[in-house]
Amino acid sequence: MTFHQSLLDWYDRSHRHLPWRANPGKTPNPYYVLLSEIMLQQTTVATVIDYFRYFIEKWPTIENFAAATQDEIYHAWQGLGYYSRARNLHKCTQIIVNEHQGRVPQELPQLLALPGIGPYTAAAIASIAYDQSVVPVDGNIVRVFSRVLCLEKELPQLLDEVRLKVKDYVPDNRRGDFAQALMDLGATICRPNKPLCHDCPIESYCLVANTEKATTLPRKKAKIPRPVRYGITYWYMDEQNHVWLRRRPEKGLLANLMEFPGTAWQDHPYEVAQTISKQLPFANWVVLPHEVIHTFTHFQLRLTIVKAIGLDQPGDLLVDPKNLDDYALPTLMRKVAAHVEKYRNIT
Repeated sequence: MTFHQSLLDWYDRSHRHLPWRANPGKTPNPYYVLLSEIMLQQTTVATVIDYFRYFIEKWPTIENFAAATQDEIYHAWQGLGYYSRARNLHKCTQIIVNEHQGRVPQELPQLLALPGIGPYTAAAIASIAYDQSVVPVDGNIVRVFSRVLCLEKELPQLLDEVRLKVKDYVPDNRRGDFAQALMDLGATICRPNKPLCHDCPIESYCLVANTEKATTLPRKKAKIPRPVRYGITYWYMDEQNHVWLRRRPEKGLLANLMEFPGTAWQDHPYEVAQTISKQLPFANWVVLPHEVIHTFTHFQLRLTIVKAIGLDQPGDLLVDPKNLDDYALPTLMRKVAAHVEKYRNIT
């Protein structure tokens, strides 16, 4: 039995049942593939499942999604992080509806022209939705082939090598199932730690199966510690205890989302009392204990939280804290709200 036959037979028996997937050999829904692949960028399968189901219930077709407002999309996206994905996905669906008659493109050049879709996501959509002869090389597939072929290069150079090697293994049919089988194999059998070599359907093809090297591949460069940035966030309140919100800029990190006002983020701690005195000269304020710590992809952020009453210049709008769930607040700002609630008796 060939490599791909062994893998596909295993996939038919053991594939993960995911709400965006068609059963093996069945025709996928391209909208489901597009939505899930954007959600899965830098987010785990376990986290995405419930979000995907909610989105499909709320917007069952790509036309429904394209017609939604950006704030509706952001609100539903809360907790998934990397909000630029939500913005790009919304733009994608609008382009697909307006320029492609509601049909997700199947050719790589057309897919790559859509906002937020890079080589991996384009390959995933082309392969899974349309059975194109491409393989979306994710971390699972890199791990499988680094072990099968005993590839010693470190990441990220290894990624380019796997992209070249995997082309020789693509079957003539069921190419979408083949790609998903490799993903499932890496997620459930060829795991980062303690790979289950004896349960692997392609064990006989693997050069490092059941050896110590199976646990050392793929080789990774030592992680560089994330830099730390600092800021001050103000929980501005009026006399009715409504809190002030503002919208972040249209470009940049957490673009267009709502936030509690504060300072810029910088690479050294603020002189807190001095900064507050300058920015809140007429307010009664108190610094809450401890910082809110949040980790982004490229840096860690530490926020000092200040409660303040008596300001003359509100943000974009005043909100009852009980109604914050109605607004598109990123996880960072929800942490801030939880921190304020934790120390609500400090005035």
